[in-house]
Amino acid sequence: MYVVENGTPTLSGFAAWTLDHLNDVAFQSIRGLAQQAGVNANTVTRLAREIGYDGYESFRQDVRELIQAAPPLYGDRAEALRNRTGQDIWSEALSTSWNNVETLFQSDGLATIEACVAPLLAARRVYSIGVRSCYGVAHYFSYVGAMAFDNFVQVPSMPGAIIDQMSALTEDDIVIAITYEHYSAEVVRACQVAREAGAKVLALTDSYQSPIAVGAWKVLRLPMAGPQLMPSLTTAFITVELLLAAMTAKDARAAKRISGFESRIMEHGGYVQK
Repeated sequence: MYVVENGTPTLSGFAAWTLDHLNDVAFQSIRGLAQQAGVNANTVTRLAREIGYDGYESFRQDVRELIQAAPPLYGDRAEALRNRTGQDIWSEALSTSWNNVETLFQSDGLATIEACVAPLLAARRVYSIGVRSCYGVAHYFSYVGAMAFDNFVQVPSMPGAIIDQMSALTEDDIVIAITYEHYSAEVVRACQVAREAGAKVLALTDSYQSPIAVGAWKVLRLPMAGPQLMPSLTTAFITVELLLAAMTAKDARAAKRISGFESRIMEHGGYVQK
């Protein structure tokens, strides 16, 4: 880096430090990075401008894209949180979550969601596949979807149940697959089986180069930036909520099915009233 050899002593030292701490640059705020490196916040901004950026945020975005090819381990993400103040973490989490949602709501993302609605309603069966941290998203989608629609299949939870379900796929089915780097082998394999069966795969993932995006029917790229221990799943939950809401708006029977579900649960004491 030019600045390492030609900058002021402070700037040169900080530039050299960043080369060994790209994960910190990718996930720290200006104040957090300055504290980590032992410099002031002005030095962080100055370095970004010295190497051609209009500010720290654009510099940090490029660093994030650079390290996507070799993403930080979860332990590295946890290590990056050390010595940060709660307020600094809250501030960055709010800022990145807002940016993630804004990116999701850009026209191409909403257009893809809209294009999925009618096929999901018409599908013979809709399967939702996610494991580990993504299991919660998959379970929410299948659980709420089954309230409103009669073609949703319960998300598999038992060992081997994913392949059991995928082996019964037909070309009239849709599989909603959710995973991000590090990509879960079970979900990648499920998508392979789905494609071989001629079923449609809707990939909810972090990159168009994701192994579940390759050959998928539709891809919804989920922005997942943030200082959290693992990539943020906020946009994943919003995506499935939007899909379910849009499907409900187009299905005249959905509200009646949900009302019937509520009545049955209430009848058997499943809800506690105020």
